[in-house]
Amino acid sequence: MSILKILKYPDPRLRTVAKEVEIFDKSLDNLSTDMLETMYAENGIGLAATQVDVHIRLVVIDISDDRDTPLIFVNPEVKILDNKSLVPCEEGCLSIPGASVEVSRPDKIELHWSDLKGKQHKSNPEGLLAVCIQHEIDHLEGKLLVDYLSPLKRSRLKNRATR
Repeated sequence: MSILKILKYPDPRLRTVAKEVEIFDKSLDNLSTDMLETMYAENGIGLAATQVDVHIRLVVIDISDDRDTPLIFVNPEVKILDNKSLVPCEEGCLSIPGASVEVSRPDKIELHWSDLKGKQHKSNPEGLLAVCIQHEIDHLEGKLLVDYLSPLKRSRLKNRATR
């Protein structure tokens, strides 16, 4: 197990669209373990493989109070159940340290994903878990929190990040 380097905004590799995982093997297990260790070390609640410069559709999340309930989603896909009922949530990002952005997202989703063995699953996460999943899937699509900001605020954040 090892701590991985997290890419920081405005690194252009954060804009890479992740490829679907096709091989479910020990290297995928090892990567997910390293990602969880990295996320815990940085006090995050979610991490996408894109953020550690591995461009596959893999996400790890742990929103539990005791940080002992890791969730691993391979090839996650979200279906929005109610696009009219958006809930504002203050979001942070390990790739944009110190930034906090209010983003309105659906707080109920339908999630399809595979586990580390390739078995497919479906669930209906709500609340913080639903928000976190959508945030991490944004990373897999090359989308960042700054994309939810006005051009002026985005420019200010970029200037601060490149100092």
